Amino acid sequence: QVQLVESGGGLVQPGGSLRLSCTASDGSLDYHAVGWFRQAPGKEREAVSSISSSGDVTHYADSVKGRFTVSRDNAKGTAYLQMNSLKPEDTAKYYCAAGFFRLRAGQPRGPDSYTYWGQGTQVTVSS
Repeated sequence: QVQLVESGGGLVQPGGSLRLSCTASDGSLDYHAVGWFRQAPGKEREAVSSISSSGDVTHYADSVKGRFTVSRDNAKGTAYLQMNSLKPEDTAKYYCAAGFFRLRAGQPRGPDSYTYWGQGTQVTVSS
């Protein structure tokens, strides 16, 4: 059973930046597509971004395009979500998820495609 661990959340002012990290307990993340999701209180879970196992395909929600960047370092078994120009509406608990499938360009996958999930890390954007 792969366990994912997110880190890097916190409190930041509007316009600030955070970088979230996601690692797998057994170091097997490099064979999986990784998705980032978020859920704010009272709202449904929202897909934020995803990246293929090799890093050659990425997807972004319209709400974060141009501000967030997903990446991965397979040598370190870690995926990242760099979040810049943060807004109060980005406040949510952020989750990383991993799935053993081929992520294709123009075809982002929903949460049901991902097998493994982390416990989440809280991101709060407030002045």
